[in-house]
Amino acid sequence: MNRLDGKVAVVTGGSSGIGFATAQQFVEEGAFVFITGRRRPELDKAKDEIGRNVTTVQGDVSVSADLDRLFGTVAEEKGKIDVVVANSGLVDPQVFGQITEASFDRIFNVNA
Repeated sequence: MNRLDGKVAVVTGGSSGIGFATAQQFVEEGAFVFITGRRRPELDKAKDEIGRNVTTVQGDVSVSADLDRLFGTVAEEKGKIDVVVANSGLVDPQVFGQITEASFDRIFNVNA
């Protein structure tokens, strides 16, 4: 028996890097994983590489409607969430005195 048998996980930013590796490991441990990310081609590639027990939902974690759609999909397909890995992150390097309010808000909304 695997440690995560029967568990349902959501991994934001799950199409690459640490999020992808986490999603892959969770599936290997028996979980069903929902991964989300902004770019459809990367999500499709991640799904193909993981191969089983995974659903992808394209979206941006800073957009409420996208989060509603993600959690609606999870509710419809599995009816529960056992684990959430809030892995999404954004970097927008700028000179400190030149950071715009819009840029600050975007970074904060994704990384918070």
